[in-house]
Amino acid sequence: MLPAYISHDDCTKHEMGTQHPECPERIGAVRDQLLVTGLLNFMETFDAPLATEEQLARAHDLTYIHRLALQTPSEGYVHVDPDTQMNPYTYRAALRAAGAAVMATDLVLSENAKVAFCNIRPPGHHAEHNAAGGFCFFNNVAVAIRHALDIYGLKRVALIDFDVHHGNGSEDILCNDPRVLMCSSFEKNIYPFSGDIPKGPNMINIGLPARVGGKEFRLAIEQHWLPALEDFKPEMIFISAGFDGHREDDMGNLGLIESDFAWVTQQIVAVAKRHAHGRIVSCLEGGYVMSPLARSVAAHVRVLIGAD
Repeated sequence: MLPAYISHDDCTKHEMGTQHPECPERIGAVRDQLLVTGLLNFMETFDAPLATEEQLARAHDLTYIHRLALQTPSEGYVHVDPDTQMNPYTYRAALRAAGAAVMATDLVLSENAKVAFCNIRPPGHHAEHNAAGGFCFFNNVAVAIRHALDIYGLKRVALIDFDVHHGNGSEDILCNDPRVLMCSSFEKNIYPFSGDIPKGPNMINIGLPARVGGKEFRLAIEQHWLPALEDFKPEMIFISAGFDGHREDDMGNLGLIESDFAWVTQQIVAVAKRHAHGRIVSCLEGGYVMSPLARSVAAHVRVLIGAD
């Protein structure tokens, strides 16, 4: 039973202009790094399916889903917020991204993969129940979490989000759901300018000051996330894996490096082994400078699949 790697070429067809940081090259940079480091040799590769409307509707309003489909342009771009645009291929790419997360959930819970990593875009954690934004259209991890809860009947699922930006969309969808514990770390006072006041008792939000570095990042996780996860005892863990907190990525200023992403992954894997039979699904979120993104994903995946 090999770890799963899930992606699709459709994820490279969505683009928002030549200067936009959330670019198609992200997929290739990650894939190529996993290939040259040999990590893909330890994984089984799958093509992501299209998420169904029924799957999406567990996390999103049906009216919103239909509205997004109708906004798809036949050519050029349509803005859904000042930083987020659709081209003719965006809707299908978003369906693939959400579909990858659902497929990963199915593979792990059916014991056809021990863990799964989804190399997908557009990202998802800023997509709310009825709104796109922050480069996101469908909330990939939230769709997958609701799939695990509603289809497989899991009672306790954890979401870990270490992107430099707060996962406001995931919080919007999952707050006050007692079946979910969301642990989020993010840089304070940057987009989406939220997270300081949690929306529900099932939210463990850690806002960090700029340039805090790996030592304080790790300490905050040890003090806040790990005790909450031990108490919650999740049956499965999902990761919104954002790497824009890297010190070489100018989308944030946390000052993290590859070893910090490896370390936080080690903590997650340890919790999963104690409480969740090792079951983890990780989905790519942020990370916009190709070299640190690729290196950080490789550090994350190496620990995730047990190749470290």
